[in-house]
Amino acid sequence: MALGTVTRRLGNKLFPVLSPTTRLLHSHATSFGYKRVNEEEKARMVGDVFTSVASNYDSMNDLMSVGLHRLWKDRLVSKLNPFLGMKHLDVAGGTGDVAFRILENIHRIKVRGVEGAFKETLEAETRIYVCDINPNMLNVGKQRASEKGFGEDGSLVWAEGNAESLSFENDSMDGYTIAFGIRNVTHIEKVLSEAYRVLKPGGRFLCLELSHVGIPIFKDLYDYYSFSVIPYMGELVAGDRKSYQYLVESIRRFPTQEKFASMIVDAGFQKVEFENLVGGVVAIHSGLKI
Repeated sequence: MALGTVTRRLGNKLFPVLSPTTRLLHSHATSFGYKRVNEEEKARMVGDVFTSVASNYDSMNDLMSVGLHRLWKDRLVSKLNPFLGMKHLDVAGGTGDVAFRILENIHRIKVRGVEGAFKETLEAETRIYVCDINPNMLNVGKQRASEKGFGEDGSLVWAEGNAESLSFENDSMDGYTIAFGIRNVTHIEKVLSEAYRVLKPGGRFLCLELSHVGIPIFKDLYDYYSFSVIPYMGELVAGDRKSYQYLVESIRRFPTQEKFASMIVDAGFQKVEFENLVGGVVAIHSGLKI
């Protein structure tokens, strides 16, 4: 486990923080794994991948990570510190894994102690929004929520939408999470800009993403596992080698931990830091809108 904090410097001078309106958007576009494609084609191709893997998404996550993705998501939610009455947006969260954990944490808070009319008011105000661009992923999440009994009180809201152009109002969310989703977008900068826009002042941005291993021997083993084993698992379990080959390639195309942290700073966030888990196989980045 390793922690990193980002401070932007040029010599001894801090970089000026650009306002959201003057910030330039750089093109992270036109790559689908290792292939170069135009932006419109990438959006369609990524959509096809997740339509293909939706029904096996959670079981494949268990298989590929040997169940560790559950611990990583627990760690993500522990950094969020959910609270009763919060309004939270989970983006690219179609199957509901992160949203369910947030609601479970809020339920434990309810059990511990807030009582009376104040408790009822906070319960009525609690809203966890799950936004995903892929309706098939959302359908899987809705089915899982129904089976688990989540959201029967109206606290769980499903929304089909694009992370690069959210339909939510400015300064409307207490928290924003995105887990294993941001590397699949066309423009990372637009996603970060939208996250900043919808968060209230004091709101926290958290991103859990597969990242880059820095330990040489471990990196070699991880590369072998990624390129030789994971696509084979995809073919064996889901009957879809190509989609999992793309997922592996998309990880290698994603910015390093330090570069991604600098992009979060550029989006306007402060107190930006990241935590490496399993030697950098995954990283959790966080930032505050102040």
